[in-house]
Amino acid sequence: MKFDTFLATVGDWGRFQKVKYTIICLTYMLPPIMVYTYTFTAAQPNFRCQNPELMSLDSYNESFNKFFDSKYKPTENQCLNQKKSISLKECERCYMQPSVEFHARSSQSNRQLEPCNKFVFEKVDYEKTLVEEWSLVCGHVPYRSAVQMFFFGGYMVGSIFFGVLADKYGRRPIMSVSFILMSLSGFLSAFGPQAALGFWPSYIIFILARFLLACSTRGISVSGFVLGSEIVGPSKRLLTGIVIEYFFAFGQLLLVCFAYFIRTWRSLTWAISLFTVPFIFFYFILPESPRWLVSKGRFDDAEKVLRYIALKNKRDFDQSAFEQMKEEQEKNMSHEQHQEGIKILFKSRIMFFISINLFFQWLVQNLVFYGVSQSTGTWNLNPYLSFTISALVELLAYAVVQLILDRIGRKLPYISFAILFSFVAFLILPIQKYMTKDSNAQVTLLNIINSTLKFLASGSYAIIYIYANELFPTNVRNTGMGICSMVARIGAIIGTFCNDSLTRIWIHLPVFLYGIVSLVAAILALTFPETLNRPLPQTVADVEQMGLRCFPSHSVESTITVDQALPGNSEEDISKRDLQRHDIADNNLLRKDLHKTKTNVIQISINSSLIVFPISFP
Repeated sequence: MKFDTFLATVGDWGRFQKVKYTIICLTYMLPPIMVYTYTFTAAQPNFRCQNPELMSLDSYNESFNKFFDSKYKPTENQCLNQKKSISLKECERCYMQPSVEFHARSSQSNRQLEPCNKFVFEKVDYEKTLVEEWSLVCGHVPYRSAVQMFFFGGYMVGSIFFGVLADKYGRRPIMSVSFILMSLSGFLSAFGPQAALGFWPSYIIFILARFLLACSTRGISVSGFVLGSEIVGPSKRLLTGIVIEYFFAFGQLLLVCFAYFIRTWRSLTWAISLFTVPFIFFYFILPESPRWLVSKGRFDDAEKVLRYIALKNKRDFDQSAFEQMKEEQEKNMSHEQHQEGIKILFKSRIMFFISINLFFQWLVQNLVFYGVSQSTGTWNLNPYLSFTISALVELLAYAVVQLILDRIGRKLPYISFAILFSFVAFLILPIQKYMTKDSNAQVTLLNIINSTLKFLASGSYAIIYIYANELFPTNVRNTGMGICSMVARIGAIIGTFCNDSLTRIWIHLPVFLYGIVSLVAAILALTFPETLNRPLPQTVADVEQMGLRCFPSHSVESTITVDQALPGNSEEDISKRDLQRHDIADNNLLRKDLHKTKTNVIQISINSSLIVFPISFP
């Protein structure tokens, strides 16, 4: 008996699952808060070079800006001649021309631009950010990017490290350790950097704290997602997967509330860290995955959890059915493939191809999703409004995914979202070329495109999360998801680099790149099997029975293993059953042929060929 079949007997979506799943969903608000906090703490306000005549008295407002522009702002010709590698806007705010008196004998076009050492920042949307405190603009932009790259590096390490640990020691203890690490690293981020320490010590402390913070988010999000899907049956897998994604968007909305009222980076970081402390006590109310306990052979512990589920759901516990499931699981555990751990993801051709393809899909979707999500500052809107719209659009995408995935499947919607993303991203080119620059029509259309891209990126991101969870077998599901998440951080790192560096060349260049890779991912996803209405695979053999479009069907059948020690499974018994099936098939075909002889001679010859070549697996 399969685990899903037994789970249905104790209630696969009863009161127990609903309550515990709600708790898991609440924990899923923390990862997006930690990811996107940097959007506000390291936001880049409008800025320009500091006026050397005013120094500390200078500020970013209309009157001071006009005074600076009249004497020091580079002209368009100067930027085009001397700073061709960066955009005009970047040149105008990162370089300045020496005073007229200094170059009295030189024409304006011949004056050599000088890089700015000090800057003044606009105070409309933010009181103080890390970018302002550490001057992380112009030539120092890589320092800003490095923080987020190290953060996603922590994602990589945390994904594989906590993924493997969760498969070895359980989902519940790893999530609990992650809560503690998240709180500690959050407070270190808030109070570690100090002006008295200087830039480099503060910068290193902040990077280290963000790295540990990222590690903790993976222990929560990956383990929480897997745990939520493993305590329910197949009919509720889509619901549990999508609702968790809803809470990912709710976390963003909660963050924007914090950021709107707390506009200094240190206070915001401290407040969010304080918010994580109560989650440490979730250890006492989170359940352990009974599916994981069964996969590890801890049947006594699994029986306790399942009996408790049956009690809370007011169901009877079927001891004989449990023993039948236990017997089948013990048989599966005796197979060599069950004991090879991570190696089984790459041993067979089909599992290898599925694993590698999923890794690539996650890389692309994280590149696209985080690339688009972290670029809301370029939407030509109030940053808090644009971030809120982005989160609401994400919620809408999850609602649409929930409506279509159980009707259409996983494969077609995923490919459709990815292809549509590419098409919309490529629309940037004609809009940029044929519409008046910075006109109301162009700005409005670009904002619509940005919102559409966020919708499509969120949809494909949600689907691949569910899709991968349904393709990995139970005994290495957390490990497989962890590796996917680890590889995906490479995409997130690339997205961060593109948003910070490539925009200095052309502001829409990153989006165009995202469109190209999304199209490639859609093409490769054509090879995946459909998982709609199929039970979660327990073993690699279960995965391989799903098949792949790029492999012939016999390769799938050849991976099915049979325990010959069980009655009726010896080679002799199997051969006899095959012969009986073939004889029955031959007789049926023969009767059919003789009947059709009276009406159609051509049809006889077709059916006779079927008698000569009987089907091996009817």
